[in-house]
Amino acid sequence: MRQYDDPVEVRRGEAEDPDQFLWRGRLWKVRAVVAHWVETGPWWQGGADGGSDGAQSRTITDLVAERELWRVEAGRGIQGGRQQVGDQPSYGVFDLSFDWTDGRWQLVGCLD
Repeated sequence: MRQYDDPVEVRRGEAEDPDQFLWRGRLWKVRAVVAHWVETGPWWQGGADGGSDGAQSRTITDLVAERELWRVEAGRGIQGGRQQVGDQPSYGVFDLSFDWTDGRWQLVGCLD
């Protein structure tokens, strides 16, 4: 899987899962959600000053810093629609993340 750190615009569906996303000027339609999980911040890299209030506060903050990830299968264009001459069907598996701390969506991986 290729790694990315590209901002994307995401439209959620009825179940609040990603339904469509805009990446590099192209609209992708989610066909299936393959997996969904949550990652916390790097809590193991907390302060090493013996558990002072500052270190404890930082660890709690890191644990709260979550991002939600979806692995989705998505394709370009309308499924079953007419294609233009020269268009090639395009689909792939993408990892999309939503960072709860800043409300941003990112495309973090792609397998096509």
